[in-house]
Amino acid sequence: MPDSQIDFSDAPEKMPLSAEAEIGRFYRPIKHLVSIRLDADVLAWFRARGKKYQTYMNEVLRREMQTQHRGR
Repeated sequence: MPDSQIDFSDAPEKMPLSAEAEIGRFYRPIKHLVSIRLDADVLAWFRARGKKYQTYMNEVLRREMQTQHRGR
C-alpha cells in the first residue's frame, strides 16, 4: 500500500516533551575532538576542579545550551 493511502486519522498526536523528562539518561552523544583557545584564567579555573575538568566544561556548556533553548 502506498503512503498516500494510509489512514492516519486514528493515530495519536505527538506529545511534546515534559519539562520533567529525563533526556540523555541512556543516550551518549558522539564526542568530537576540537581545539579551542581559552583565556588562561578560565582554563586554570576549570583545571583546578580536578582530572575531569573537560567533562565539567562540557556540562557547563550543555546547561547554557539548554537554558538558551528553553528561553526561546
